[in-house]
Amino acid sequence: MGFTKSNLPTSSSPSTSSPKRRPIILGLFFLLTSSFIFFLTDTFPRAQLIDVIHLQAQSVASFRPPNKVKPPSWFEAIHEDHLAYQRPMRVGMVNIENTGVQLLEHSLKGFIDSVVAIDFEPVSPNVTWKKLFPEWIHEDRRGRCPRIPMPEPGKYLGLDMVVAQLPCRELESEKIANNNNNNNKTTGAKEGIRDVQRLQVSLATASLIVENEAKGENDVYAVFIGKCEPMVEIFRCDDLVWHEGEYWVYKPNVERLRESISMPVGTCALVHPYDAAPGTMQLQANPNQLHEQLQITKPSAKNNQRPRHAYVTLLHSSEAYVCGAIALAQSIRQTNSTKDLVLLADNSISDHSILGLQAAGWKVKRIERIRSPHARINAYNEWNYSKLRVWQLTDYDKVMFIDADFIVLHNIDHFFNYPQLSASPNNNWLFNSGIMILEPSKCFFDTLMSKRYTLKSYNGGDQGYLNEVLTWWHRLTTRLNFMKFFPKKESDRSIPEDRHTIHFLGMKPWTCYRDYDCNWDRADYHRYASDDVNARWWQVYDGMSTELQAHCGMTQEMDRRVRKGREIAQKATIFDEHWKIAIKDPRQFQLVSSV
Repeated sequence: MGFTKSNLPTSSSPSTSSPKRRPIILGLFFLLTSSFIFFLTDTFPRAQLIDVIHLQAQSVASFRPPNKVKPPSWFEAIHEDHLAYQRPMRVGMVNIENTGVQLLEHSLKGFIDSVVAIDFEPVSPNVTWKKLFPEWIHEDRRGRCPRIPMPEPGKYLGLDMVVAQLPCRELESEKIANNNNNNNKTTGAKEGIRDVQRLQVSLATASLIVENEAKGENDVYAVFIGKCEPMVEIFRCDDLVWHEGEYWVYKPNVERLRESISMPVGTCALVHPYDAAPGTMQLQANPNQLHEQLQITKPSAKNNQRPRHAYVTLLHSSEAYVCGAIALAQSIRQTNSTKDLVLLADNSISDHSILGLQAAGWKVKRIERIRSPHARINAYNEWNYSKLRVWQLTDYDKVMFIDADFIVLHNIDHFFNYPQLSASPNNNWLFNSGIMILEPSKCFFDTLMSKRYTLKSYNGGDQGYLNEVLTWWHRLTTRLNFMKFFPKKESDRSIPEDRHTIHFLGMKPWTCYRDYDCNWDRADYHRYASDDVNARWWQVYDGMSTELQAHCGMTQEMDRRVRKGREIAQKATIFDEHWKIAIKDPRQFQLVSSV
């Protein structure tokens, strides 16, 4: 039907609007409403919805956090690092009192499934660091370490993270050493680096992570709370996810962690070699290990290739040890080793010497030397911190550092199966840094560099410093680091056939004539003297090419020193009368101006 002008509503009619104007009015209404809401939300504080770890099956749109409480920063760090949890998170608490557990449970309420207090017996106060790290053990017998209680296996499964309160106290011996300004004092009041309780909490945390990750599908995180830094020997900086103040979050490499907890709890027992079964490493039965007969899957090498290993030595500040490094390389090669040889050299080593070192088998890498901050000017160990650069060799999974005054007698390639840090004992609870098994890491090198001014070396050199950073280490047999040292005047000075290396203390063989060990010419060096051991170095020399032997020439200064020593020994009528032996070494007729 048609419309006429008379039946259309007039513009002044209050009852309704024109159909054409209705959409315009509605649009204006929604525009004004949304603008008002935007004004309110932008002007006044808004409730912050905290992201939480949620089930993968849930959509973001359907998930709503059950509360508005902001979780701890360390928890948010874990959330940001890993979101793919298949179930609500379960947290284990280690060394945290009931009130602390309740507080943490409240702060995480709604973000986790449950909190479990981990129960285990505190280590006995009779277990001291000295008992865990004795200076001497009977290596031909199975060692027995003091007991350090651990959480009951199988009791605490289903954990997604372990939160541990680290004890942090200054040991009484450290206080005394601090007051006396003793060289053995190495830590401040907050360090407690040789604290048995700290070790127990660290190992307990590690064992829970290994057991739970083996039983589950997700990564298991470690969270440490305390004024003391977590033990870098067990929880590595490579695995550090987040750190702020007194909180550290780790996502550990579980295979390396499993290897650590399978070691004896101290040097009270030898590190035992691994079984050669392909694909696995089976520790020998040992009652001192945290888990007896724990099966270990070998860590996969990068690109699924065989692990990359190398023997490493260092030359810095002078060329005095060039001949020693050449002899070391030749001795390793004479044992049919299959490992790489890497030598770090600073700019004091001439191009001529570099060519000789390369001809001997070394892959040479130039470095800048590092000064030992606590050594005296011009002291023998002033630049020994240069050894720290070994941790920069990240092209290798594991290296064996050997000082240039060693020779190798038998193939020792199998020692690469041992973990960081494995070494032979020195004195007290310390290790000798002449031979060390270590694992290169850029972040660990950075850690060593950052601590070198605050942790004092007991001897001013690398050995004293490393013993303060790496206090929990593993004992290798002294057969691997046979020190040419004979404390008793009438002791047998021959070398047993089962020794793997010789560490030449005192006067070095290449700085003397081969006719006898010139340590005999000084009464105060008799403890280093042995003609039998000295002859073993010259056997290596005789196996070298003429071109390499040329790098072991006697200088005019060396010749003067040897002859002066013989004169002094003759005047003192030293009882052994080595000074009577005629020098026949042909090097005396081919003296060089410098090495």
